[in-house]
Amino acid sequence: MARIVRKRAYELTKAEARRIWLRAQRLDVGEPFGSGPKATQAAVEHLGYVQIDTIHVIERCHHHILWSRIPNYQREHLHQARTVDKTVFEFWTHALSYVPTRDIRFFLPDMKRHRDQPDSWYSSVSKADLRKVLSRIRKDGALTIRDIDDDVLVEKDHPWASKKPSKRALQLAFYDGLVTVSERVGMLKTYELIDRHFDWEKAPRPASEKQILDYLLDRALTAQGIVSLDSACHLDAPRKPAIRELIEKRVRKKELVPVAVEEAGKVEHWARPEALEDGARESDDTLVHILSPFDPLIIQRKRLSLFFGYDHRFEAYLPKDKRVFGYFALPVLIGDKVVAAIDLKTDRERKKVDIKQWTWVGEGSDSDKPVIEKALGRFERFQLAATED
Repeated sequence: MARIVRKRAYELTKAEARRIWLRAQRLDVGEPFGSGPKATQAAVEHLGYVQIDTIHVIERCHHHILWSRIPNYQREHLHQARTVDKTVFEFWTHALSYVPTRDIRFFLPDMKRHRDQPDSWYSSVSKADLRKVLSRIRKDGALTIRDIDDDVLVEKDHPWASKKPSKRALQLAFYDGLVTVSERVGMLKTYELIDRHFDWEKAPRPASEKQILDYLLDRALTAQGIVSLDSACHLDAPRKPAIRELIEKRVRKKELVPVAVEEAGKVEHWARPEALEDGARESDDTLVHILSPFDPLIIQRKRLSLFFGYDHRFEAYLPKDKRVFGYFALPVLIGDKVVAAIDLKTDRERKKVDIKQWTWVGEGSDSDKPVIEKALGRFERFQLAATED
């Protein structure tokens, strides 16, 4: 357990630190959020966000992240949360993500900022195109880009762009907070007017910047257990000075304590006192998790390396001869250790998940193979039950 250092900081071994992080990520027990559709809402609300990604070599990462924490997770549970119960919505965190609807007020200022200062990516969107898509949704109801067939196609100005001006207009309306994604089938999004989708009697009041800072720090503390300035402000460097000031204020109030993590050097960490008391208990060494490379435990690479001694490589965009782990390697967690990286691909026609490459890392060895293969069997069953969503 933690030890006081110089009457100021709590000293933690890396093993203790990662157990606290695993506890916060709810990867230290088998069924942390229960089961059924409400488990999906609970998981998103606890984690703060669940990243969305387009890569479909295996299951989409948002489903994969939820399945890692909800053993009986079904894809329709996310549909229920987003489209029926409307307890989650899509917006940008450090990436496009599912976010709890209860937190939408903390994202409204970003939507307004985008309306006032649109990104240069959308400079080609004319006011006429924006009015056109909004008018059509208002009149005819929610729509997808496939429902718009009267566009005058234009040349792409970027490989990821669309020839349909309406698609970029819909994307602009999304980031402006005028429409929201009410449903997905695969990566095909249905857009609805945001007020009509949520059917607000009274629209939520946008949070102040002070409230947003509190929210961001609390979100990080809940999902990470131990935070650094980098981990609390992941890909949000402009807010670092204000978050540091907030951390120091909470330390003075004894709501947070400084933490010295083994081998962290000059990187400072902080935690709530109760996280140190409760979180560093021994992990269940029988638990096996096959994680997405976009899982919140994996996505912050420097933090992962410090706490777990594992340097993950996402190599999908590297030439084949430059890859070490493979095109889409998935880290394998046993208890509190990452022991392997397995490159998988789901062959949906043959109804099989193929192992392209298996790489042992850390303390992983052939003795771990039986329990990993059992977990792979469960993962394969989840993959092959996939529907496009």
